[in-house]
Amino acid sequence: MKLYSLSVLYKGEPKAVLLKAAYDVSSFSFFQSVQEFMTFTSQLIVERSAKGSRASVKEQEYLCHVYVRNDSLAGVVIADSEYPSRVAFTLLEKVLDEFSKQVDRIEWPIGSPASIHYTALDGHLSRYQNPREADPMTKVQAELDETKIILHNTMESLLERGEKLDDLVSKSEVLGTQSKAFYKTARKQNSCCAIM
Repeated sequence: MKLYSLSVLYKGEPKAVLLKAAYDVSSFSFFQSVQEFMTFTSQLIVERSAKGSRASVKEQEYLCHVYVRNDSLAGVVIADSEYPSRVAFTLLEKVLDEFSKQVDRIEWPIGSPASIHYTALDGHLSRYQNPREADPMTKVQAELDETKIILHNTMESLLERGEKLDDLVSKSEVLGTQSKAFYKTARKQNSCCAIM
């Protein structure tokens, strides 16, 4: 699971304006062109998305998650296809809420990455690389999945043990008659030695 890009944009008419972006393109050998492509893709998706909408768009092995608010502020996360959509949209909602509180709305239509002062994107991008650590719900779900696996293994062990117990019970039935005879004999032998 990997996040490659986290962008904040303004959905203007007719074009989307990139306000701020963070990238993790270390896994690519041609950083600049990948970064430009991610910026282009983010702008295109925002331009084609309606206000007040959320969507996930698949592009080859990547997923682009977009959230365009009714006030035209938009966010885009580009991740691999394994990254959980719910976590991506949680991240977008959090970033857009923070951004709208820290950056004056008047700057949105005319802003640029150089002029907008919002520094939290890089931190969010690195923190959300591991969705289990960043998102409490994902962490709980992972713990539940691990518990299910342990419980399943325990049930299998119990069933195997149960089968072995069945063998022992059947053997004990054979021994049952012999042990009863032994018990009677031992009782007779011990009765002569009773202490008064």
